[in-house]
Amino acid sequence: MAEQKTISLAFTGASGAQYGLRTLEVLLKQGHRVYLMMSKPAQVVIGMDTDLKLPGRPKEIQRFFEARFGIDEGQLFVFDKEEWTAPVASGTGAADAMVICPCTAGTLGAIASGVSDNLIHRAADVALKERKPLLVVLRETPYSAIHLENMLKLTHAGATIMPSNPGFYTRPQSIDELVDFMVGKILDQLGLEHELTPRWGEDRLSPP
Repeated sequence: MAEQKTISLAFTGASGAQYGLRTLEVLLKQGHRVYLMMSKPAQVVIGMDTDLKLPGRPKEIQRFFEARFGIDEGQLFVFDKEEWTAPVASGTGAADAMVICPCTAGTLGAIASGVSDNLIHRAADVALKERKPLLVVLRETPYSAIHLENMLKLTHAGATIMPSNPGFYTRPQSIDELVDFMVGKILDQLGLEHELTPRWGEDRLSPP
């Protein structure tokens, strides 16, 4: 069995909620522990991007996803944006890695500036200072010079910038396949095995 990890996952208020929700689902189904955070705008966007109707409070959201994905209690923890006693607020409780998916340009800028005015920003700051993988799945286009500078700044600090740009060489036939392409890229960066999408050149390795 693969090593089980603890992953911090944050949803912010960019369109592309499907990427984050699918990432959550796959991580939980693989048996990993997830520390989930979401901004208020993220909850609004989830209601616009999907048919999900999330409850308003963190513990209710936690129970919602536990029931939806059929997972055991203790595998998922949902934290309020000002829950400063959460493990992710300190280096002593840092997860193995953090993923912000989707990430707004505003969240990108706050983290690049070292601003920690909510738990998502602080958890990202902790990931950087503790040299843990921080994946920033940015959902914005076009990019301004400020966005590009912030991406470069975070890259220099150790983060991995992953614009949500799915590939088409797999000949996707559905939105789900496009989403899985990006989620597969996220799992690759986390060092987690998966079979969400065919890999480039795999067909050339098969016996004739």
